[in-house]
Amino acid sequence: MPKIGIVSQARMTSTRLPGKVLMTAMGNTVLEHHLNRLAWSGIPVYIATSTNSADRAITSLAMRLGIPYHCGDEHNVLERYYECATKFELDIIIRVTSDCPLIDGHLISAGLKEYHQFGDKNVYYSNTIQRTFPRGLDFEIFSIDLLRTAYQNASEESDKEHVTPYIHQNKSGKVKMHHFIDDEDHSDLRWTLDTKDDWNLLKKLFEDHQVASLEYASILRIIDKHPELATINSHVNQKEIKS
Repeated sequence: MPKIGIVSQARMTSTRLPGKVLMTAMGNTVLEHHLNRLAWSGIPVYIATSTNSADRAITSLAMRLGIPYHCGDEHNVLERYYECATKFELDIIIRVTSDCPLIDGHLISAGLKEYHQFGDKNVYYSNTIQRTFPRGLDFEIFSIDLLRTAYQNASEESDKEHVTPYIHQNKSGKVKMHHFIDDEDHSDLRWTLDTKDDWNLLKKLFEDHQVASLEYASILRIIDKHPELATINSHVNQKEIKS
């Protein structure tokens, strides 16, 4: 059986909101909420952080929680991911980012089941390219073979910083793209953490609406009932990947 792992990248030196993964709501950090919800998938989780001294706070939290981690290059995240995957001998990698405290492990588990049905190591499967889920529920599934090819051949800085562009842009010419799609399009919603207004929304959801243990569909019903919530950060633009 292939060894499968969720690898979450985490760092303290975010350019727009430094230290965001250790901001707290309802007594837990963003990273703890993120990890708690990933646990619903039943898939082992690994943290890929950097050797920057600021990230010792992340490794300390990982050690306290018993989460395996790898410290690598701060800026070459592709290298860091590859080192983490090979260190823990992963055959299939599920990529997530730690600034997603509302990520839903049940969706990831469902996505992995569909990925297995393809039975092809050249498949890249995600809910990020053909987006229908809110931003902040993102996951990508790919084999160590595709990650190795990217690591060995990627030369653009954007490929190294963002890990998967070399894969999902099919620069190797062998990738087979498939998409995890929701029944309805909610891609206009933003549940990730990159700015203060993102945090204003997330903190309100955690503290006023008790969403920490709620699955995606339940949180969506809260947003539908309180549409003013979505306006808190609707003006925020996602940081673009430069080619």
